[in-house]
Amino acid sequence: MVFLDVDGPLIPFRERPGTPPGIPPADPSGHPLIHRLDPGDGARLMGLMGLGGDLVWATTWMETANEIVAPRLGLPRLPVVPFPDDLSTGNGLHWKTVPLVNWAAGRSFVWLDDEVTEADSRWIEDYHPGRALVHRVDPFTGLTGPDFDRVEQWLRGPDPRR
Repeated sequence: MVFLDVDGPLIPFRERPGTPPGIPPADPSGHPLIHRLDPGDGARLMGLMGLGGDLVWATTWMETANEIVAPRLGLPRLPVVPFPDDLSTGNGLHWKTVPLVNWAAGRSFVWLDDEVTEADSRWIEDYHPGRALVHRVDPFTGLTGPDFDRVEQWLRGPDPRR
């Protein structure tokens, strides 16, 4: 499974290299940064699915990711992790950590997000029985070739817990 955040990993906080200067035309979605999506990311994400990395939205966009983001990337409708209304953890973990581990239910997963920390990785290692790769994506660049390479390598690798 590959848990996928939108803001930061797919819609970077800065313009992508090669973006024409000036103000981009308004998008019908009304989202001011949606033009930062890279359609090439869709093909790379589909490639992860071919390696057994079933994609799952792990974003506050919730179902809107299927309506606005997925079509622009050429992705099918994906499952969406439901998050609780109370997003605080009070324990130094990212508020997504426990819900994602619960959703995974012991299955192996990759988590692509721009807000994960070492605390999340350690907690997952201690409390998740499956294999997991918690991979921080630079929110200013979004997903890059090396990010995809790392995930592909991990998906192809052996499960060290066997």
